[in-house]
Order: sequence, then C-alpha cells, then structure tokens
Amino acid sequence: MNTNDLKIFEAVAESGSFTKAATMMYTVQSNVTARIKSLEEEFDTKLFSRTSRKVELTPEGLILMQYCKQIQHLMEEAKHNIRSSDRIRGCLKIGCIETTMALKAPEIYRVFEEKYPDVELEFKSDTRDSLILDVLNYRLDAAFVSAPININGLEKISIKEEQLVMVASSKGPQLSTLLTKEPLKIVVFDKGCIFRERLESWLSHKGILNYKSTVVNSIEGIVNFVEAGLGISILPEEIVSACYSGREIKSYGLSKQLGTMNTLLVFRKDGPGSRALQCFMDMYSQI
Repeated sequence: MNTNDLKIFEAVAESGSFTKAATMMYTVQSNVTARIKSLEEEFDTKLFSRTSRKVELTPEGLILMQYCKQIQHLMEEAKHNIRSSDRIRGCLKIGCIETTMALKAPEIYRVFEEKYPDVELEFKSDTRDSLILDVLNYRLDAAFVSAPININGLEKISIKEEQLVMVASSKGPQLSTLLTKEPLKIVVFDKGCIFRERLESWLSHKGILNYKSTVVNSIEGIVNFVEAGLGISILPEEIVSACYSGREIKSYGLSKQLGTMNTLLVFRKDGPGSRALQCFMDMYSQI
C-alpha cells in the first residue's frame, strides 16, 4: 500500500464510481479496480459494496476513510513544516460564524499577518454545526464557534464572552405588542445557527409556538428585514452597536442564560498541527 492507493480509494468513495475515479486520478479503470482489490486484500475486508448503479463504502470502508483523511492531512503538514523549517509559512483555513466574520476577522487577519507575513489565511463563514464538521473532516484547520462543545477529537480555547440582544424595528410596535401577533415573524440564519437556537428557545420559554421563520443568511440581510418590520431576531450586542447603531432597529435585553454566548476556538487534537496553526493558537492561549 502507498499513499496513491489511498488517493484512489478516496476518489472512488467521493465519486461513487470506479469509472469516474479513474478519470479523476488520470488512470484507467482496470488500475483503479486492481488498487482497490489490493487494499481489500491487505485489510482483509470489503471496503465497498457494489451494485449495478453505484458503489458505496462499507462500515469498514468508512473507518478507513477517516484514517485516509488523517494521513493525507499529516502528509501535507509534513511538507509544509519541512519546506518552512527556517520560517513560519503555509496556509491556514479558519472558520467563523457570520458575526465573527463580520466583526472580528479583519482584525484577526491584521494582527496575524503582521507577525507571520508568509502565512496565507483563508476564512470561511458558516453555521456552527457545519464549521465543527469541517474541522473534524480536515476541511478547516480551526474555527471560531459558540460554546458549549464536548466532542471527541476536538480541543478548544476560550476566546471571549459576548452579550446577545433581541432586535426589532424601531418604526413598529414595541416587542411586547409584537409577541401578541399570530403568527409571530422571526428572521433567522439557517438551522445550526446559535442565534436561531437561542431565539427559538426564548420563544418556547415564552410559550410562543406559532411563529413564521424567514431564513436570511447574512447579517446585513437580517438587519434589513428587521428594520423593515418583517420580523424580530437575536444578534450580538457588539455587532448591533458597532455596525448598525444608525439603523432603525431597537435592542431588548435577554436573561443571562439566553443572552450570554461564549466564543471558542476549536481545532483537532490528533497529531502535530502545522507550525502556522500552532502560532495562530498561541495568540489566544496566551490571553
């Protein structure tokens, strides 16, 4: 077995086809079949279930896929660390929830770039659950997400405590009046977003079960909808005051339990991370 065998294995798993995998790997189908057969003989198990329509991973194949991702990641880290033994360089992929991306990412980039100009930073914005999955699956090196998190395979560094507020249009009725309307209109990010979870928990606590959700996947969009009187939402107080203080929206305080959000930096704890990632984490572990 060599690393190319594992790349062929991953190509078959991702494409669901020996023919497509051969095209992806610039080889012939017979070679793909032979390499998969060799892997199955080496592990003494079937890695794929084959039908006339598709090829799928067996439970044993799913286990090997996880190890493949780790091996490929470690190989890339080894290349980066060897090539940059004299300087910190490479590429870091960092995930952020939408509000962190809007409010904090530029400053994160500025501070890190000043210290490590040879490291390229890439930022991705998504929901909390998607970011965690991307870190676990080696698509991201680390991510800023909300607590609590207790997941095997992840380490975490506490970053800061933030306050959340309810927001509604200042041009319309007071929040107490809005809550009497049926259905109550709310403006939220997609499922998996901590702000949506908090808002739905708040409504449940209030005994409000009849509400209509409008999904808008950007902060600017949510503010625009709220300002237009199309629903209420929950956002961090800091981003409301720093970026939208001039807008016709009004903030309402929440209880400490619902209104407090702890931001964490999460990363995998398996194997040696790149020197660039270690430097990135050190910026926060020393706070």
